Amino acid sequence: MTAPDSTARHAWATGLLSLSIRRSVRGGLGGVWVRGPLPGGGAVLAPNHHSWWDGYVLREVALACGQPFSVLMTAQQLVRFPFLRRVGALRADEVRAGVRRARSGWLVIFPEGELHPAGPLRGVQPGAAWIARHAGAALVPVALRVVLRGAQFPEAFVRVGPPVDAADLPGALAALLAELDADLLGSDPEAPLAGYLRLVPGRASRSDRVDWPSRLLAWLTGDRA
Repeated sequence: MTAPDSTARHAWATGLLSLSIRRSVRGGLGGVWVRGPLPGGGAVLAPNHHSWWDGYVLREVALACGQPFSVLMTAQQLVRFPFLRRVGALRADEVRAGVRRARSGWLVIFPEGELHPAGPLRGVQPGAAWIARHAGAALVPVALRVVLRGAQFPEAFVRVGPPVDAADLPGALAALLAELDADLLGSDPEAPLAGYLRLVPGRASRSDRVDWPSRLLAWLTGDRA
């Protein structure tokens, strides 16, 4: 019996990791909801970075749209999680590779530079705009929140803006994030957020899963609200 070649072994490992990420998103979140014009080709997506889920969420959105996905990560993160290279991760200083990726798919660059607690935008660094300009790709601001509303599991909400020039990115991203926060604040937490499409399914709340047995039990016992 011969051992599998390196290419086949690597493809198997990449597929397993991709499946693990998908199961993590769909099993840990109640869904991913999207609003706004998703880019149809090469683009640099510039989102806020206020949640551990952010990269995973945007990867699932990209795959749902049939777009290749890459993301810039810090060197420290890639030392800790080197296997993420298999699913599109690049070190933040690999700018030439980033330019190539942005020409043919979605490249996510968090312009805040690192993870911050949820809140207003914490400044915008120039890397995303620089790569977009050299790749000839659209620079797309993206507001992202992962929040617990009226369901058992948190949900991810992604609001995508139209492409902007480099100088306009800070203002556009801050405004987009404020709009998303206003959408959430003004919503019924037990109803779908108006104007957003659930692009990636998630885990149903226990209350949803037991709804039909509870109705049957109420019918059998005669209990009424």
